[in-house]
Amino acid sequence: MNDLVLGVETSCDETAAAVVAGGTTVLSSVVSSQIDLHARFGGVVPELAGRAHLVTLGPVVDDALAQAGVVGRDLAAVSVTMGPGLIGALLVGLSHAKALALAWAVPFVGVNHLEGHLYACLLERPDLPLPAIVLLVSGGHTMLVHVKAHGEYAILGGTIDDAAGEAYDKVARVLGLGYPGGPVLDKLAQTGNAKNAPMPKAMRDASFNFSFSGIKTAVARRVAADTSNELAPADVAAGFQKAVVDILVEKAKRAVIETGANALCLAGGVAANSRLRASTEQAADELGVECLLPAFKYCTDNAAMIAAAGWWRLQSDGPSPLDIGASPNLRLAVG
Repeated sequence: MNDLVLGVETSCDETAAAVVAGGTTVLSSVVSSQIDLHARFGGVVPELAGRAHLVTLGPVVDDALAQAGVVGRDLAAVSVTMGPGLIGALLVGLSHAKALALAWAVPFVGVNHLEGHLYACLLERPDLPLPAIVLLVSGGHTMLVHVKAHGEYAILGGTIDDAAGEAYDKVARVLGLGYPGGPVLDKLAQTGNAKNAPMPKAMRDASFNFSFSGIKTAVARRVAADTSNELAPADVAAGFQKAVVDILVEKAKRAVIETGANALCLAGGVAANSRLRASTEQAADELGVECLLPAFKYCTDNAAMIAAAGWWRLQSDGPSPLDIGASPNLRLAVG
């Protein structure tokens, strides 16, 4: 059976396409970033993102197919992100993917972006021993997911306000680090001393939920009160990063213990953070479980993870109806 799936991803500000075989072997993965387009606004502008996808998606898909050495009719299916994400951006990807599936007479598969991030973990480790705890941390989402088996999930907890990645960008803005702030703040934090600027850790309770709006406010107030400029930005960055990472890993570690999971994994854009990767690896080592830290190219939004999730969904559920629409607030199905 043909096992090649084209993945299309346009949920936010990355235009991406990839060809993946059997849900695990990446034949091509092309990502066109819009960072330069949105940087001067300090964040993603939805209307601009949608228009950029319209211009870029066709060439990106063509490039992915060419790099994989395949044509449309070689595919087993076309998969695409249907949500969550920006409505205009999602519609561009959905419309394009449906048109391709019809033109090539191949099945169409709608994919949950969050499930895509979970399958990014399996792109490099298809033999990862399940069940696993996945700490999914990005600019829009922060959650602990118990992956019991393929397509079988339980959400143990999530953020009740800001996502961790969103807090990173906002704190970076307070420190004047520009956009996107997460990677720059991470680099700056590595040169600072967290003990010189300790920050509060929120929701240190028995739940698996998180809260990051308070620490964002604490940083802003601390910086505003430093009228004599005695507080080094690197120390503030280090203090903020330590507080965020410590609570993330603390709860992820407890989730592994309480569920008896065999592995601890990271997913999402913030999975590229240096302190989070090191702390997660240390936690897994202490617990004696497998640890999966995805390659940087699979942390941020990409279409390889959408193709992988699409392949598995095709096996379990079959094709999606062509009349499905974009779902900007789509949640991860549990069960």
